[in-house]
Amino acid sequence: MALFKNAFDATRRLIKGCACGRHESQSEHDRAMRAQEVQVAASEEGRYRNVVENALMRAIFPQDEARRLFIKTLGASTAAAAIASVFPIGMATEALAQTGGIEKKDLKVGFIPITCATPIIMASPLGFYAKHGLNVEVIKTAGWAVIRDKTINKEYDAAHMLAPMPLAISMGAGSNPIPYTMPAVENINGQAITLSVKHKDKRNPKDWKGFKLAVPFDYSMHNYLLRYYLAEAGLDPDTDVQIRAVPPPEMVANLRADNIDGFLGPDPFNQRAVFDGVGFIHILSKELWDGHPCCGFAASQEFVTSQPNTYRALLKAIIDATAFASKDENRKQIAEAIAPANYLNQPVTVLEQILTGTYADGLGNIKRDPKRVDFDPFPWDNFAIWMLTQMKRWGQIKGDVDYAGIANRVYLATDTAKLMQEVGLTPPRPGSKTITVMGKAFDASKPEDYIKSFAIKRT
Repeated sequence: MALFKNAFDATRRLIKGCACGRHESQSEHDRAMRAQEVQVAASEEGRYRNVVENALMRAIFPQDEARRLFIKTLGASTAAAAIASVFPIGMATEALAQTGGIEKKDLKVGFIPITCATPIIMASPLGFYAKHGLNVEVIKTAGWAVIRDKTINKEYDAAHMLAPMPLAISMGAGSNPIPYTMPAVENINGQAITLSVKHKDKRNPKDWKGFKLAVPFDYSMHNYLLRYYLAEAGLDPDTDVQIRAVPPPEMVANLRADNIDGFLGPDPFNQRAVFDGVGFIHILSKELWDGHPCCGFAASQEFVTSQPNTYRALLKAIIDATAFASKDENRKQIAEAIAPANYLNQPVTVLEQILTGTYADGLGNIKRDPKRVDFDPFPWDNFAIWMLTQMKRWGQIKGDVDYAGIANRVYLATDTAKLMQEVGLTPPRPGSKTITVMGKAFDASKPEDYIKSFAIKRT
């Protein structure tokens, strides 16, 4: 391509003149096509430097004759040195390299078939990955431990994960410590406590002693919110009930088989339990903490640092898709896009009830809450710090915890804010996030005091 040619060559013109508009002449075009493999093999740095030099010489010498005279008078080397003495070509080359040159376009991203993964899933059929120069295969995965292991083993380049998982992986809770990141939240709200229809008369959690309840994974907002809810009702989650990890796609079947009394889980399975007539929605997670995160887009620190341009393109695609999903007018289109068997494998009507917020609760009521599930990519450090307090509260982590440091290293809010601006979004004002769970305010600057304030805990 002409942009990658030598701008200090006095024998050639910079004016484009081939049929495709990218070369000086048709003969140059033909030569370029034959030399394409050579150009691709050339160093990235050299190509970016030539782009910068071409742009600079075009700006200084709009007329080719003046450029040729300048180079013939001084010689190519002296001319290049003269230009470099007044313009930081090296810095400009580095800046260009940071914003281009995707290292790997063909990627694999794993997901669990739940509505929390909506932005990651819909970015494929609705073209958001392609828009940002990527060819992404989104792969349905059986469970959270599998998705964790496949991402750690590099079978997946990145993945949909529960929001606490990258924190746990980075700290070595439940696995060997591996530096991990979660630069984007996938969804906020969008979960519920669903009980078996046989428990319609047990709406007070104080009556749940002896219940068998399911959550998707030990390191999940579901586990922490369910434990919080039970403890506020005076039940010890470890002695008064049984809490077991069940993959989300198996929750309805376990409810139908009477293996569990209920679950705090993700959609579409709360609504599917209602649709199948085996359960009712007891309470939305939004009613416990309005605006809570659930799942996120996660990748290893190695992926972020070794393939920075790929990482930026992938994150921009996710942020772009999340912004699209946040708009109410797009929800029905999204429901149709993610319903097929290779994605959620659910009836469109079930997904529409979830995404539009007009739904049957299984108790004979039609409820309306457009924010039953919402989508907001910003990974607040306060989110991570709250999760870390619950990990410590329930004995998943012990000893001194660098709450703010871990949150900052894993959630990468600065990266997200920058890339939100690049796709035309306005990032939130730093420090503006407040958290209230069941009426109790959380002060992220005092995490240990927060843990001590609870009567029921393991620490």
